[in-house]
Amino acid sequence: MPLTSVDKDLDALTLTIVADFPVPVRRVWDAYADPRRLERFWGPPGYPATFTRHDLVPGGRSTYYMTGPDGERSHGYWDFLAVDPGRSFEVRDGFTGADGEPDPDMPTMLMTTRFEEAPGGSRVTTTTHFPGVEDLEKLLAMGMEEGMVSALSQVDDVLADLASFAADRSAEAQLLGDTQVRVARVVRGPVELVWQAHHDPDLLRRWMLGPDGWTMPVCEVARSVGDTYRNEWEQEGGGERFGFTGELLESVPPCREVTTERMIGTDGPATLNELTLTPVADGTLLVLVVTYPDAATREAVLATGMVDGMETSYARLESEVLARV
Repeated sequence: MPLTSVDKDLDALTLTIVADFPVPVRRVWDAYADPRRLERFWGPPGYPATFTRHDLVPGGRSTYYMTGPDGERSHGYWDFLAVDPGRSFEVRDGFTGADGEPDPDMPTMLMTTRFEEAPGGSRVTTTTHFPGVEDLEKLLAMGMEEGMVSALSQVDDVLADLASFAADRSAEAQLLGDTQVRVARVVRGPVELVWQAHHDPDLLRRWMLGPDGWTMPVCEVARSVGDTYRNEWEQEGGGERFGFTGELLESVPPCREVTTERMIGTDGPATLNELTLTPVADGTLLVLVVTYPDAATREAVLATGMVDGMETSYARLESEVLARV
């Protein structure tokens, strides 16, 4: 159990929890930076968390829900007000309804989390600032203190499990809710270069090819929000051809991009693709969350071998682009 102290200060309207871990600071920071690891401990036992978005950068946002034993979901969000990589972050912490809108009946808090070296490893100090005494008492009565303490009791197992998040693991898909899938992989290379490799047509043609035997004759990159992109692939020798097009909805270089995507020549609804790049110890954590119009479409696309094709491309990104810089 890593818990060192819990301090409730009714005068300062704060709840401060200190936990010590026998590992370097960077390993604990990466556990908070990687949504796959974070959701393994942020929800207390019996209430696992699912992060549908996690942008650990100033101005970024995280959205998540916890699922109780009866299947009921509690939704929340973090708005990142400040981030000092490897040292601290500060968020506006609040509750939402199932629609993602802030819950007007619940308080919004300020939460700061600091990471620092300590004898034998590292220390994490999380301080939650409440807007008023009634809000503090309300949340404590709801079990906030017990929930955070029990959540932290799970961190040691996550820190010990290095193999599940190693840079040599292939791209993996995880279903989120009814219509989303999250594909994640650690790519050996700096965030800035991984971002560039997603936006330079010459580099894209070298790695975003899926299985061997394909070329990318059309690669039109969206430069600004509102622009459209178009990518087309063709089998070598002039065989089968297909492509995708869409609109750039959001761009925050070098960490986040949101686009729509529709197969060229079809009239079906587009998917929503959210790409997030986060620096971790072994390189860049690449996370792609795809939202489909319905569960059946999601399952049909996954059955085509989409994730295997993405892994082939990401492996090529490491060997053909990042390793040659």
